[in-house]
Amino acid sequence: MNRLFDVLTSGVLLILLLPFLLYRALLAYVQTQTIFTREPRLGYRQRPFYWLSFSGDQIGKGLAVIFNVLRGDLAWAGVRALSSAEAALLPIEANQHFDLQPGVVSAFSIKQKVGLAYDDEFVTDHAFFTNISTKNYIALCVRAIIGLLLGGGKTRPTPPMLHFWGVNIVNTTMAEALDWIEQCVRNQQKSVLAFVNPACLNIAYTNETYRHVLQQADRVLPDGIGIKIGCRLLGQSLMANVNGTDLFPRLCERAAEGGYSLFLLGGQAGIAEKTAAAMQERYPKLIITGVQDGYFSDEKEPEVIDMINRSGASVLLVGFGVPKQELWLARCRAQLNPAVCMGIGGLFDFYSGRIPRAPVWLREIGMEWSWRLMQEPGRMWQRYLIGNPLFLYRVWLQRQQGAKL
Repeated sequence: MNRLFDVLTSGVLLILLLPFLLYRALLAYVQTQTIFTREPRLGYRQRPFYWLSFSGDQIGKGLAVIFNVLRGDLAWAGVRALSSAEAALLPIEANQHFDLQPGVVSAFSIKQKVGLAYDDEFVTDHAFFTNISTKNYIALCVRAIIGLLLGGGKTRPTPPMLHFWGVNIVNTTMAEALDWIEQCVRNQQKSVLAFVNPACLNIAYTNETYRHVLQQADRVLPDGIGIKIGCRLLGQSLMANVNGTDLFPRLCERAAEGGYSLFLLGGQAGIAEKTAAAMQERYPKLIITGVQDGYFSDEKEPEVIDMINRSGASVLLVGFGVPKQELWLARCRAQLNPAVCMGIGGLFDFYSGRIPRAPVWLREIGMEWSWRLMQEPGRMWQRYLIGNPLFLYRVWLQRQQGAKL
């Protein structure tokens, strides 16, 4: 059925685009004396084929891949088609790669477009395409189109640091962010980690105290598709959407393997406990030395700080919401013993089961915010329907001001 879908859709595209394809072929021949550029690739069962593209750099270069799909060299969606050189370097555990049909797009490449490609490419694609249903296959093709629109086709520079009105954000990957946390833990290097999304940066735009706290943090990481779009407005590329919600389970996994412990602070009564239980069930070796809800009085604060310190936790996760959690950490950091302290917003609500997280497919097209809006329209409408456009307008202003310097 998947092959039938490929043949039908590529046939329809060929008919609809035939005038343009003929024009593009003629243009390629006039300019280069060849119609196609052929890149050697290995397909299913390592069968060699040529990935076609129209010669020259004009628009429509990649449309020649329609012929590859019609001929059966490629599916619309599948594992990445490798060159012979890439195949020679393929790790042994990824040998099953050639048991699957290669595609124009892969599950990994779609995640990469929106900055969610956190895990190994071969593991991601093999898990997705093994015994894939036609429904999921078609859904992935649709996500690929949306991901292409959100990710953009233009190659942009990827600076090591992103700058939004005085806040410096590290442009990094999920794996590198976790490595940094582990290094701080090993070296007992007292550090503060913050995550920012467009809503956070909107607050920082007008709240000088919060902006100063972010400027003083040891590391600030980018959270959300809005940051990616903001980077595009500035002519830059975001390496990954390194949000706290996706980082948390990976941090728990690493902590379980590395033998260091966590303390969960925040949320309503009982939420941190449920989160701890859920993560320890997933990672039995995970050590969570203490939990505490976020609704304690000022008088009880010294007791809470003492409880955190006596727990011996290496990492403290604080879920008070923005900017309260960052302001609290800035005020109390000197009294806190954990090597790494980070503000993580409302992620305890997700992992405790109190609030369901958006489906994976919605996250992969960068639309998780729409799920949150549907869940809590009364609380979230201003943040998303007004805040997101306001953030992009402020980024545009920053770009205009930069152009005048």
